[in-house]
Amino acid sequence: MDKLIVTPGEPAGIGPELCIEYAQQPHDFQMIVAVDPDMLQARATLLNLPLKLVLFDPEILAPSGSGMLYYSPVKLAESAIPGTLNKHNAPYILQTLDVAIQGCLNKDFDALITGPIHKGIINEAGIPFTGHTEYLAAQTDTQKVVMMLATEEMRVALATTHLPLKDVSDAITADSLRQVLTILDHDLKSKYGLTSPHILVCGLNPHAGEDGHLGKEELDVIIPLVEQLKNEGLNLTGPLPADTLFAKKTLQTADAVLAMYHDQGLPVLKYQGFGQAVNVTLGLPIIRTSVDHGTALDLAGTGQASMGSLSYAIQVARQMINSFN
Repeated sequence: MDKLIVTPGEPAGIGPELCIEYAQQPHDFQMIVAVDPDMLQARATLLNLPLKLVLFDPEILAPSGSGMLYYSPVKLAESAIPGTLNKHNAPYILQTLDVAIQGCLNKDFDALITGPIHKGIINEAGIPFTGHTEYLAAQTDTQKVVMMLATEEMRVALATTHLPLKDVSDAITADSLRQVLTILDHDLKSKYGLTSPHILVCGLNPHAGEDGHLGKEELDVIIPLVEQLKNEGLNLTGPLPADTLFAKKTLQTADAVLAMYHDQGLPVLKYQGFGQAVNVTLGLPIIRTSVDHGTALDLAGTGQASMGSLSYAIQVARQMINSFN
């Protein structure tokens, strides 16, 4: 039976209630939440939803669901008010992640699913924090990770993540691209069970550089590196112009797309499947998936938030557990 640890993320956001709502369904796996149980119980009461919380015991393997959740306790600094950020609770968010990460490394949990966080309030608390992806890499001593978003129809990985646009070109080097493409190829095999994943590589510039007339990055870096990796056995096509690569006919043959920067690939994917997408961190020694949306503070405590992305993140994590080696 799969054991999945969930971090609900920002306690003032919709993450906690998505866990509660998901728990109303019957499960055939064990869902554990790293959480302050008093906060979760209070949110369930606010939503008028039944919730029984059971302290997680690694020696006991039994399904959750039908109004019941297992929990691994982490105490809030102050009471969480739905919709109202509180910087004093920022350390709590990272503590829930630490519990979940260590549990996955110890094999107490098979996968980690993360809820939405608010980076601003964590930084306002004086904690340097750029995002889940970077934090997970640091806490697992992983040198390089790759951010990938996926829907039922499309997977888009990123060569660079949260960088100002002016810094992207300098960040795309032969070494960094080699690392990203190698990790992407490896994890599509080891975590998705694909034998020879076909990866489409975006160009950086319009029209993939137009033979150097619209930029030299393709000629100087991307094309030579793609050719090297193809000679080493990777199934790559590109670099291709991003404005035509995402046509349905082109994507039919692809297992994943590598975009050069955040807003090159993710707007297309989120237009195609927002609210039904999952964020996956590749390259980690553990399985991690995440919702594709934010904290939605305006919806917190209303019961109106959609749990579609959480449901898909759990579905993908379970699929990956079956393939992971």
